[in-house]
Amino acid sequence: MDYYWRAHAAKIVSGWRPEKIVDLATGTGDLALAIARKLPRADITALDFSAEMLAIARAKGVPRTIVGDAMRLPFAENEFECATIAFGLRNMAETAVALREMCRVLRSDGHLLVMEFSLPRLSILRSVYRLYLHHIMPAIGARLTGVKSAYDYLGDSIEQFPNGVAMLRLMEANGFIRAEAEPLTGGIVTIYTAQKP
Repeated sequence: MDYYWRAHAAKIVSGWRPEKIVDLATGTGDLALAIARKLPRADITALDFSAEMLAIARAKGVPRTIVGDAMRLPFAENEFECATIAFGLRNMAETAVALREMCRVLRSDGHLLVMEFSLPRLSILRSVYRLYLHHIMPAIGARLTGVKSAYDYLGDSIEQFPNGVAMLRLMEANGFIRAEAEPLTGGIVTIYTAQKP
């Protein structure tokens, strides 16, 4: 599913036809690489706070990487036409601060794409998903890795992160317009898009 989600996000970005893109909290560069496949001529900068993750991203073919904090971006104002972040905004200490920074580095009419875990809208699916998220996945993760706390954190962070309308309002309160949400796979992931005025 992860491959499909990133491919779908890359397709959305390619429709905007940006030439200069920043992928924040890039991790090992999977979204940056998916976008590069769709837009081979685009200038893509991949940023993450982990040098170790960026080393893996470079080994996989991401050409430009920068160690940095998405809440204090090391870029000038109006530098990019598109900013993306996949499964990273939920881990920021202050979501609003990170969104304002993304808005700052985007040019007027630039686009933002945020892909994050979310909770399904249908109550029966939400109940099943919560059972998986808080009980089944942590138990399996603990057995495989010996570290249950990381899986507990994942479930808790998904529950606490604003999703749906709350996320759209947060984007619009921090400099963006035309915020939209597209739930994927029953709503366990949502792609949020918005534009800088």
